[in-house]
Amino acid sequence: MATKYVFITGGVASSLGKGIAAAGLGTLLSSRKLKVEMMKLDPYINIDPGTMSPFQHGEVFVTEDGAETDLDLGHYERFIGRPTSKMSNITTGQIYDAVIRKERRGSYLGATVQVIPHITDEIKSRIRKLARETECDVLLVEIGGTVGDIESQPFLEAIRQMKHDLEPDSCIYLHLTLLPFLSAAGELKTKPTQHSVRQLREIGIQPDGIICRTEIPMSQEERKKIALFCNVAERAVFESTNVDIIYEVPLMLHRQALDNWVVNKLNIVTYDAQMDEWKAMIDRIKSAKETVTVGVVGKYIELQDAYKSIYEALNHAAAHHAVNLNIIRIDSEAPEAELTQYLSQVDGILIPGGFGARGIEGKIFAADYARKNDKPYFGICLGMQVALIGFARDVCGLPEANSTEFNETTPDPLVDLMASQKAVLDLGGTMRLGSYPCSLTPSTKVSEVYGKEEVRERHRHRYEVNNKYRETMEKNGCIVAGVFQETDLVEVIELENHPWFVACQFHPEFQSRPLAPHPLFVGFVGASKGTSSKKHEEKAASK
Repeated sequence: MATKYVFITGGVASSLGKGIAAAGLGTLLSSRKLKVEMMKLDPYINIDPGTMSPFQHGEVFVTEDGAETDLDLGHYERFIGRPTSKMSNITTGQIYDAVIRKERRGSYLGATVQVIPHITDEIKSRIRKLARETECDVLLVEIGGTVGDIESQPFLEAIRQMKHDLEPDSCIYLHLTLLPFLSAAGELKTKPTQHSVRQLREIGIQPDGIICRTEIPMSQEERKKIALFCNVAERAVFESTNVDIIYEVPLMLHRQALDNWVVNKLNIVTYDAQMDEWKAMIDRIKSAKETVTVGVVGKYIELQDAYKSIYEALNHAAAHHAVNLNIIRIDSEAPEAELTQYLSQVDGILIPGGFGARGIEGKIFAADYARKNDKPYFGICLGMQVALIGFARDVCGLPEANSTEFNETTPDPLVDLMASQKAVLDLGGTMRLGSYPCSLTPSTKVSEVYGKEEVRERHRHRYEVNNKYRETMEKNGCIVAGVFQETDLVEVIELENHPWFVACQFHPEFQSRPLAPHPLFVGFVGASKGTSSKKHEEKAASK
């Protein structure tokens, strides 16, 4: 079967959950034994989000092949259960960069280079390339931004043209819009949706189906009105209401038979959706009785999207252990007294990755608190580095130990730039990125939770543990639990005689899935659950 395409656009307002809706549809089609791939077209001029502030963009998601991408690719991987790649995220910057390079090489044979056809042809060629190289049955393509934005017009024009390039029944358009509820009038208003669809039709795209983002269910009259004024069948008007857990979205869409509608429109003969395992996961989450409290210590705690994959991986592990998860976001720039107050309340402490010196001493303090008070600790990337700096200062007799990222003149550069990074001038796409093998040390907690001798994990960093200090650290009770053998770099550490003090240089959160939680998160939440249970037992005994 030739690849079929579903193009997903958004209107009225941003942040409606277009990526989640697209991923939810991907889950349903995957459950029908179709090979599904997903793609995000981002209208910003940056080559990728790698150099963008979390305040601007939220988390940067990293693919196996080392691309720094939009965080929606994290949703895609978690929902469809398969990896994306650098081909799965296209930006305006990438497209214009490629076209300008071709023009400089003379590839256009002296033609005047224009948005149409050169920019749109480049966009279409990249969409078709992903379909061709993955040999997928269905490619879901989400167009970032909102219809009407000047930045997204070339992408919309490209997908408009694709319907004419493809065979009949090979392509459909889904449009996600806002259906606001006006409390003063006591009703949902369909006019914003009508205007959004009109804008889409003005550029030549007639949506085949509409998903209405609404806080309350639509009435049949409202559905009929949208169908009439937007020129779609009533059967093709769907709703996306609020859910308690984002992983309920596929089930919500399945109840409306969105997947049936899609496969019928695309003329695909396939199996029925098999969502029993997904339903069981949701039931496990909702039936949980015990609560585990985890403190996430960072400097972007006010931003929901800054540590998105971290929060989701914790949720996956909580579902595995059938516990409720209470995440306390702790500002690493808070005074030590305030940090102590928060850290004393949690069952486990997690420090995620990050860059720059801001908030570093607070993170070192938090890691030390976990070490000294036998609190389960999980350090990720920078979280491993700060844990080792604190350990070196407090246990190894190196009071000025530091990373050269924070203090270039430190006499004990426990963490330093790799040699290959010292000559790097450009910031974008130049870190150690993507999937690398890690050999695990036998009879460690880490090897036990993984259950294997070698794993592959994704990286995003410039600085590494300085092997000059490795012997000193190991003599004082720090176990090197995993290494990248090619260059003997430290990948994972754990501490002797501690319930769970594990830290890694890589980013395991990028590979966690709701139906396959990452082993290190499972181990950490399990250890935190033990702390929670012990706390309750002690409280009961004191009564």
